[in-house]
Amino acid sequence: MATILFYSVNKTAQTTARRCLGSQLKGLASAGESLSPLSSAHSRSVPLLTGTRWLSRGTKVRFMSHGTAGRSASGKTRRGALALGGAAAVTAAAAVAGFLANTDHFQRAEMATRVPRTAKETEEEGDILERCRGFMSPPVTDINVLQERKDEMRTKMEMLIMETQAEFCKALEKVDGGKFKVDRWDRKEGGGGISCVMQDGKVFEKAGVNVSVVSGNLTEEAAKQMRSRGKVLKGKDGKLPFVAMGVSSVIHPKNPHIPTVHFNYRYFEVEEEDGSKQWWFGGGTDLTPVYIDKEDAFHFHKTLKDACDKHHPQHYPDFKKWCDRYFYVRHRGESRGIGGIFFDDLDSPNQEEVFSFVKSCARTVVPCYLPIVYKHLNDSFTDEEKDWQQVRRGRYVEFNLVYDRGVKFGLATPGSRIESILMSLPLTARWEYMHEPAKGTREAEMLDALRNPKDWV
Repeated sequence: MATILFYSVNKTAQTTARRCLGSQLKGLASAGESLSPLSSAHSRSVPLLTGTRWLSRGTKVRFMSHGTAGRSASGKTRRGALALGGAAAVTAAAAVAGFLANTDHFQRAEMATRVPRTAKETEEEGDILERCRGFMSPPVTDINVLQERKDEMRTKMEMLIMETQAEFCKALEKVDGGKFKVDRWDRKEGGGGISCVMQDGKVFEKAGVNVSVVSGNLTEEAAKQMRSRGKVLKGKDGKLPFVAMGVSSVIHPKNPHIPTVHFNYRYFEVEEEDGSKQWWFGGGTDLTPVYIDKEDAFHFHKTLKDACDKHHPQHYPDFKKWCDRYFYVRHRGESRGIGGIFFDDLDSPNQEEVFSFVKSCARTVVPCYLPIVYKHLNDSFTDEEKDWQQVRRGRYVEFNLVYDRGVKFGLATPGSRIESILMSLPLTARWEYMHEPAKGTREAEMLDALRNPKDWV
């Protein structure tokens, strides 16, 4: 899911680092879909991505970045592909025996993508300053403020989303060989964010991993949207102070045998007229393959299920069903992908237990996805398979622009950061009139799984 971001760009990331960390972090390297559908922006807009060019051949139009989008393994440009600009969000059992027979694929890949956990093991009592050194950028909130309120949930969540961003970005850079562009932004009303984008890499056509930490007063439209979900909000003098933060990512690989992945984990806090605070968490991770690979589906869902089962046996089945319902393209009668987990407004049994669950889910983003990437890294593909990927990406675009709550809200709100809202869109996509795959093909198998969601574990 994508939502609205509001920002201004610092003169340099170094300036931000000095302001946030002072001399304490001297030498720290400087460098959503965001969570905040809440207010209007203040500042100048700076394009995230450059080097784009338009190509037109008769009725075929293609928007390309750096001239490499939409090419097959042979280097030929995809015909009839419409590339979209945007910097920027199941059979009964999943062939367990087949997966186990080939589990060495994932064992080798998991070893290659394992994230060091030394800092994680002592996270709660660990030094905030030391943990910040591994981030893609200095945190959004001033380091001194984080240290002063290290026991508050807003600090714990900000540290989690910054660490999730850094771990995922570094894992992607390792497999791709490219580097993320780190773009810091500020919001006049309070807070800001860090957008990390890698485009036209060797493996990933577009990869975005965003963090936002924003605060201020809820707009009436935002409060209305929350009340429609059952929230009872009573402000003082018509004002509802809030804090919202989250990490979100969408990854679009070049190879059609490597799936697209999306995840988002977020926290919201609202102060009411009597000074009490309402809080809740939301999030999820889902997979959108171009072709069905039962081993991949089993691995992805099993990783998520294991994380959920540590906290409650009903979490995975409930949140898996919620994911299938949410990521449904109604006008096509099919799901966007093969699902995963999705939840929102989670506020029980208590704050620490919910945070612990969210933390377990966030820690799966590398192990549930990167082994699949490594497994298919050198898979060859045909022009026809690339065409099918483009068609499926068209469906991805349709869901994000037509149904996604955050995107719809963002596009309708003046002053929003459009580039980051549309970060979830792929560089290239394709729409064919009355397209239907032939029966008995792998494309037809994929479509059947999307029209009839399955239980993969």
